[in-house]
Amino acid sequence: MATDTTTSSPPPRRWPAVLTAERPRPEGIRSLPNGWWLAVGAVCFGAFMGQLDASIVTLTYGSLRTEFHASLAAVEWVSLAYLLTLVALLVPAGRLADAHGRKLLYLYGFAVFTLASAACGFAPSLTALVAFRVLQAAGAAMMQANSVALVTTSAPRRRMRSALGVQAAAQALGLALGPTVGGALVSTLGWRWVFWVNVPVGVLALVGGHYLLPRTRARTRVARFDWPGLFLLASATTTALLGVSAASGLPVPDWAVAVLFVVAASAGWGFVRRQRRTTAPLLDLTLLRVRAVAFGLVGALSGYLVLFGPLVLVPVVLTARGSSDLTAGLVLTALPAGFALAATGGDRLLPRGLPDRTRCLAGAGVFTLAVAGLLVAPLTIGALLPVLALTGLGLGMFTPANNAMIMGSIPARSSGTGGGLVNMTRGQGTALGVALVTLALHLAGSAGLPTGSRWAAAVLLAASAVAVGAAWLTPRTDPGTTHAAS
Repeated sequence: MATDTTTSSPPPRRWPAVLTAERPRPEGIRSLPNGWWLAVGAVCFGAFMGQLDASIVTLTYGSLRTEFHASLAAVEWVSLAYLLTLVALLVPAGRLADAHGRKLLYLYGFAVFTLASAACGFAPSLTALVAFRVLQAAGAAMMQANSVALVTTSAPRRRMRSALGVQAAAQALGLALGPTVGGALVSTLGWRWVFWVNVPVGVLALVGGHYLLPRTRARTRVARFDWPGLFLLASATTTALLGVSAASGLPVPDWAVAVLFVVAASAGWGFVRRQRRTTAPLLDLTLLRVRAVAFGLVGALSGYLVLFGPLVLVPVVLTARGSSDLTAGLVLTALPAGFALAATGGDRLLPRGLPDRTRCLAGAGVFTLAVAGLLVAPLTIGALLPVLALTGLGLGMFTPANNAMIMGSIPARSSGTGGGLVNMTRGQGTALGVALVTLALHLAGSAGLPTGSRWAAAVLLAASAVAVGAAWLTPRTDPGTTHAAS
């Protein structure tokens, strides 16, 4: 009797396994010939919501200033706190996912993001809203650090570029719909619904991810987490972005801006030094010795700088010329629309066997020529529409191929870290695109908007040239790393 009772009872402390173990997909889904597309679709939920949230929140600034009686500089922290947290946590989240499971971290990230979104909608003060945005960014980091890795480990090697193109298109769609959806929600239901709209989508994504995402097969065990490395990385990225933002016109003394850059450089040097010496580094620096990874990350940063820079430049130029915010938003849609079209249709229009490096060069060449048009063409609606559309088409050709080269050069066991690197670089490119264009407009000062817009266009052209150079220096042969999913 005693023996039977002991045998039939569940093992002690079994319940934590439900929270820490990845569950496999149902056999019926796993055995589908093209079932990996279901996993890609599940990841696209996060890609869409991440970019929608990035572009939708700026529409709440006016309502937040009115409700909380706050200045614009204070309200901007609703976006700044999110961005700084996201950039700082992407690589650590990817590192943890490589050790404990990418599906697990992705689902927990969506749960945190969804709960924090609900909390943001109930925020009683601006301070509470900023705090909840930090929590929301922590969840977004867990999602975004694993999104690229989940796509690359789910898709067959020969279809990786197409899968990454669909994910990039989902991001572009979120970016394109953000201003329209945000304006509609704020004007009808109020600013709180900008955050509450994430909740039903988050619940659907959690259910879909549980059943559609594969378990992690290849893992990199971590003996201990590198907390000093995380502190140094967060300090470097945060102070660097704050320095650029402060130099763009924030009421901060010049000496404070200089101090921020010195701290950023010191923390960055300290981070690299620690990663070389510690036995359990946060970031495997040997990944950066692979040319396809190093130059690919440079290209990713430059590409997202070019993608997000016009989001600042175009509304400033058009509204100064008397156009409405709605008109400016509709004109801007040409950029992400072109991006989505090329990202999803590139494989159908270009030869299937065309190497990723060639695709990167072609895409970078297209958006470089388009951005050059900003220097010579009049900044009117008629001229901006084709320039933005061509810029988006070029970026849509460049980005999936560039990501495929990066992720194809990284071992499957480190794909979470690699995905975190890609997304961290995207975040830095996004921030630099906004900050450097704002800086160019600010430095033009009394010279006027036409001069400032040309300076901003010159910044975007320089970033485009860097992307071309990075693609040119990438190895000519595509890597053949094999990924496996279950």
